[in-house]
Amino acid sequence: MFYIIVLFMIAGLAEIGGGYLIWQWLREGKPFYWGVFGGISLALYGVIATFQTFPSFGRVYAAYGGVFIILSILWGWGIDNKTPDFYDWVGAGICLIGVSVILFAPRH
Repeated sequence: MFYIIVLFMIAGLAEIGGGYLIWQWLREGKPFYWGVFGGISLALYGVIATFQTFPSFGRVYAAYGGVFIILSILWGWGIDNKTPDFYDWVGAGICLIGVSVILFAPRH
């Protein structure tokens, strides 16, 4: 369980960080190398996700999507100083429930 969570967190930080760097380069006028590092980070995200132990690509990415949403809210709060509101937290909680169902529901 700890391994799963750590991989989701690292993958999320690589994806969000990469997207953020590209956003900063194209939308905020940061230097070109910000975009290069963003692209590298996004490529690493794709590699990191393959280390999950679940056999199904679709299930891993569906569950990761919920984790990504939560990490995105936290990124916005910590990096962009956009305080999440009540509905952000409710939505994040719903996503976490969805992730739990996808990953841990008993299957035959």
